[in-house]
Amino acid sequence: MLKLPARPWSTEGERDGLMQARKKYVLLGLCTCCWLLLYYWGGLQERLLGLITHRRGEVARPWPNWLDRDLLLGYADQAELQNGGGPGDSPRQRRQSWTGIYKDSHCRMDTCFDFARCQGQSGFRVYIYPPEKGERVSESYRKILTSVAESRYYTSDPREACLFVLDIDTLDRDKLSTQFVPNVDERIRGYPLWNDGRNHVIFNLYSGTWPNYTEDLGFNVGQAILAKASLNTEHFRPGFDISIPLFSKEHPQKGGERGWLVRNTVPPRRKYLLMFKGKRYLTGIGSDTRNALHHIHNGKDIVSLTTCRHGKDWEKHKDARCDHDNQEYERFDYQELLHNSTFCLVPRGRRLGSFRFLESLQAACIPVLLSNGWELPFSDVIQWNQAVIEGDERLLLQVPSTVRAVGIDRVLALRQRTQMLWEAYFSSVDKIVLTTLEIIKDRVYSHISRNKFMWNALPGGLLVLPEYSTHLAHYPFYYLNLGISPGPEFTAVIHATSPLISQSQPIMKLLQVVSKSKYCSQIIILWNSEKPPPHRSKWPPMPVPLIITDGRRKTSSRFLPHAAIETEAVLSLDEDTVLLTSEINFAFHVWRSFPERIVGYPPRSHFWDPVKKAWGYTSKWTNEYSIVLTGAAFYHRYYHHLFSHYLPSSLRALVDRTSNCEDILMNFLVSSVTHLPPIKVAQRKQYKEMPTLQGTKMAPWANPEHFTQRQECVNTFASWFGYMPLVHSQFRLDPVLFKDHVSVLRKRYKDLERV
Repeated sequence: MLKLPARPWSTEGERDGLMQARKKYVLLGLCTCCWLLLYYWGGLQERLLGLITHRRGEVARPWPNWLDRDLLLGYADQAELQNGGGPGDSPRQRRQSWTGIYKDSHCRMDTCFDFARCQGQSGFRVYIYPPEKGERVSESYRKILTSVAESRYYTSDPREACLFVLDIDTLDRDKLSTQFVPNVDERIRGYPLWNDGRNHVIFNLYSGTWPNYTEDLGFNVGQAILAKASLNTEHFRPGFDISIPLFSKEHPQKGGERGWLVRNTVPPRRKYLLMFKGKRYLTGIGSDTRNALHHIHNGKDIVSLTTCRHGKDWEKHKDARCDHDNQEYERFDYQELLHNSTFCLVPRGRRLGSFRFLESLQAACIPVLLSNGWELPFSDVIQWNQAVIEGDERLLLQVPSTVRAVGIDRVLALRQRTQMLWEAYFSSVDKIVLTTLEIIKDRVYSHISRNKFMWNALPGGLLVLPEYSTHLAHYPFYYLNLGISPGPEFTAVIHATSPLISQSQPIMKLLQVVSKSKYCSQIIILWNSEKPPPHRSKWPPMPVPLIITDGRRKTSSRFLPHAAIETEAVLSLDEDTVLLTSEINFAFHVWRSFPERIVGYPPRSHFWDPVKKAWGYTSKWTNEYSIVLTGAAFYHRYYHHLFSHYLPSSLRALVDRTSNCEDILMNFLVSSVTHLPPIKVAQRKQYKEMPTLQGTKMAPWANPEHFTQRQECVNTFASWFGYMPLVHSQFRLDPVLFKDHVSVLRKRYKDLERV
């Protein structure tokens, strides 16, 4: 066999591959050498730098060398990170502290709430533990307990309760505070109804103490729902806890002041673009954020003022900037800044929440939040992106350019939403507490709960009762947003208090007039006479159904949500009302354009008496009015449901006891929903009152006590609402061509001008 001589390389490709491998090894070796040299020289340089600075007695400062480094802390160095980041606890320690106190940190409604307690006939009821003798309660917690006790959900029987509220004041859990209540853990464990906190709600405004101000409440809340201010998103139990706003002890119990936005100016810019005026903390948690605020202050359109003049020993800790800050701080008035600023900075304080939040909402000064990790109040239901701008504490210098970039349309929308939210949920302790209860109630009865639109549109979730309906189209104040109109027919409800003894009584003629209207669907007679109603044959024949309903001799029954009312429009009438069919038709046409308001004829007004320091009531015909009596008026049937289920039983009892003021109360209710006056429509030039027939009941206005009672009612109602909801108007709607000098044949409502 012939053997070929061996070759060092079988092919040219094998030779190239070997060369490539050698190059890779060489590059790898070079890289290794570079890393070794870098490590050696870098370590040596650090040691040399340390030696030099040690010799000079100086401290090495990394780049950049800020002039105000002592005042504005930079990023944490490696040693700080390893030691927990300063005087506070490390994140791990904080989490361990939280889980030690809140052992049920994963609670949800389906795991830590007993729904069976809420399924009985009593429904959603709230029980307050009876106060112990000598129990200390702060002013703020007393207001919270009062709000619960005066709500329609309160019960004095714990067996009926779905939810429980402690009598122990848990608002301030700062151990250094005079309001701190000790030994809460021991006391609540002794309550037989505690059950590890199930179905309990705990209110808290302040947690933790100096210097860290952690979430520590000093007792184990167990499975209780936490309604807490300054809640951290890290500890917030979604769908279970409720974040509430931080409010001061001066916050009003009821009503509260209206928002400051009276009218919008275009363009909407105010004198100052951005403002803040408040405390600056020299040490401790929250100091970093507020210590940096002076960087954006220019004294022109951006005013950011802080002072370190607070606390007993502030002078001991004052820094180089304190004197200048204090001097600049006194140059500007806080209220003047609030009224004249487009945006208001709301930086965190010792805790995440701040009083500035509610103050800016009321002032229509768009809040710019600098509080990383804050779970905003009522975040379950409120869409805060429509009312505030959320900044980042770490990006403070970007805030001025951010707010300058907000367009005019956006400013107007944000400003209007601040007013809606303030008046709907935050203007009083009552509203804060009721919003908390309604959110819990929506969770319990999720199949009949409010949707996000109801919570974030006028008039707000508290005035939308989902038991009435969960459909937006069934509420009068949503028609405009939905682009729909109410139905084309109405139901007449006639309140009858006199026995039927003659076919010539006013009610008989009224039946004929109402039934002739082509828009009338049916007539309901609410019989409130002491004598039983006559047989159907005694009533005149009519082209529409006639229903006789027992009113049980209660004046408030005229506004009960009667199942027989099938139309959206209700025409409320007294038995002695004198109207024409054309007057009814015109008023109904007007109401269809304003379905959220009361539309009718007889006007009345209220006024403030500075001598008596009380509200007055007048029936004089003047150039303005604030009440349209429901003896002849149209309104939406939803107000029957609101009258019966939203107003307290005490007000309805007052109406029944005096047989008076139900019309005034209905006007109070509707104006509190709409913030608008009722609408008066045209009627004939002369309004004739029919004489009282012998044997019939005397007209109420003939009673001398009638007017005095109505004066007292106005003040009682204003006291419950916490403010005066009635709104004056000089507005009256007349038909086109009304009293114009043209032929009567050309006028649609010609009967209105005949005497």
